[in-house]
Amino acid sequence: MTRVLLTGFEPFAGSDVNPSWQAVSLVAAAPPPGTEVTAVQLACVFGTALEELAAAVEETDPDLVLCVGQAGGRPGVTVERVAINVDDARIPDNAGRRPIDEPVVEGGPAAYFASLPVKACVAAVREAGIPAAVSQTAGTFVCNHVFYGLAHLIATERPALRGGFVHLPYAPEQVVDRAEPALPAAMSADALRAIIGAAVHNRTDLRIAEGATH
Repeated sequence: MTRVLLTGFEPFAGSDVNPSWQAVSLVAAAPPPGTEVTAVQLACVFGTALEELAAAVEETDPDLVLCVGQAGGRPGVTVERVAINVDDARIPDNAGRRPIDEPVVEGGPAAYFASLPVKACVAAVREAGIPAAVSQTAGTFVCNHVFYGLAHLIATERPALRGGFVHLPYAPEQVVDRAEPALPAAMSADALRAIIGAAVHNRTDLRIAEGATH
């Protein structure tokens, strides 16, 4: 059995829900075959989220970590390629913190690549009939903060661990009064199951174009 740790976030920015937590909860309740999935909710708070992530990794000793967040406005599931060592918050986090141009890890590398086969993961989601793409940026808010923190933990303490970050579109109930893309929680959960399957079965990535011009 492959031990998988899934993390999602609590709601933030005035929303009542966070699609990341909705989806990872569904996956934990019905995990892919051959996996043991634990779902943990992280605070949408700089620093605190990394402490909670590290504690969850220590407690569950996973083979694979998939952190999941919300990217409102994106039309599909996006698998993140790179995490950068900067916190630059356009809005306050749930504790009112708003770091500007601060490193996630003082003295850490400028960036880390995901240790997942991101293109194979995207291909698996598309094969399941769900829109997906490789993303070249996880932003500079708490999602990137957690992604970079996970990558740094892997690089410095757990080299056998593999992990990455996935962004989900809004949930339908978040866009009732506005015309923005949304994805039902069940479809987001299916996308995460496809990503887990691709990550478990692919140690090398597909060599296909998934870049961006801007």
